[in-house]
Amino acid sequence: MDSEPARETPPTPMRSLVFVVTEDWFFASHFLPMARAAIGMGLSVAVVTRVRAHRAVIEATGARVVPLEAERASLNPMAAGYAAGQLAGILKALNADIVHCIALRSILVGGTAAAMAGIPARVYALTGLGLVGARSDRIGRAARLGLRGLIRGPLASARTRFLFENPDDALALGLDPSERSVTVIGGAGVDCETFQPQPLPPTPPLKVAVVARMLWSKGIDVAVEATRLARARGAAVELALFGAPDPSNRRSIDAATLRDWSRDGVAWHGPTEDVAAVWAGQHVACLPSRGGEGLPRSLLEAGACGRALITTDVPGCRSLVRDGIEGLLVPPGDAPALADALVRLSGDSALVASLGAAARTRIESGGFTEAAVTDQVCAVWRDLLDA
Repeated sequence: MDSEPARETPPTPMRSLVFVVTEDWFFASHFLPMARAAIGMGLSVAVVTRVRAHRAVIEATGARVVPLEAERASLNPMAAGYAAGQLAGILKALNADIVHCIALRSILVGGTAAAMAGIPARVYALTGLGLVGARSDRIGRAARLGLRGLIRGPLASARTRFLFENPDDALALGLDPSERSVTVIGGAGVDCETFQPQPLPPTPPLKVAVVARMLWSKGIDVAVEATRLARARGAAVELALFGAPDPSNRRSIDAATLRDWSRDGVAWHGPTEDVAAVWAGQHVACLPSRGGEGLPRSLLEAGACGRALITTDVPGCRSLVRDGIEGLLVPPGDAPALADALVRLSGDSALVASLGAAARTRIESGGFTEAAVTDQVCAVWRDLLDA
């Protein structure tokens, strides 16, 4: 009697990782290396986001893009609840093993959706607290207390892991950076092969640039005023602004204002696709943020290019820049103090060069490279998958 043919063992289905992020441009500009790393681990990867112009570059990593139309500027709880319901259905359809939510709004909507879909393995990646973190008044403290209750309460599970870009944000939400569930990473990391030191331009003038979204919260107006104050004191300083307004952000600076500022040593150039080329033509990177940062990519890229860094003494910025070592720290919103820093650097080219060299070293050895960050994040995913 013939023996029955051996039955083939069905292939083990791929484990699934789903990123939740508000905007496709944000994922494309910061998190493509994470998608590639996840695919390199053998995971099926999907990115759920509002799709505009960056689907193709995300899909080029091998990740699937799933549209979810949700306005990040909206504070309407009904709209957020509707988005969470839609997202819960998407997560179930994708059979998600891990839901990785990037930035505060995605954590609130994505965490709710993961709970609705019964997915306990969640990564909450906070990329800054925004105005909630920047405000020191009663409203700011109440908002942080409310977020702490949500993120550590109904949105959390026993298998929730938290990624922070600076330890201050973890503490603000009542989490100890040394806890097993908490990992502090070097922002999104920077590719030190793409961003390399180039020879500094000749001086004078001292060429200073801000590369950022054109938002009031980034302190663009402070940089403009400080440049005018420094020039009034006889310092040869020029300020270049690279970036676009962000219509979906209530703190956006309109184009008319930016054009009006473009005089007397200040020039707004609009957005750029070649940030490395920008830093090759500058001496100093400036980001006078008013707070709410995670760890600004602008400073990471400028530091990797060996440029001196001037920024404010706020969470995120001070995690990278140590005053007098990689750059200079000034109080937020203080144009005269920023002008003092510009005057100082305009008269000391050796200091500019030494700060820039230290910034490059800090990026390479301080855990701020793409490789270092993706290694940390992959370890978090493996921990959740093995649990």
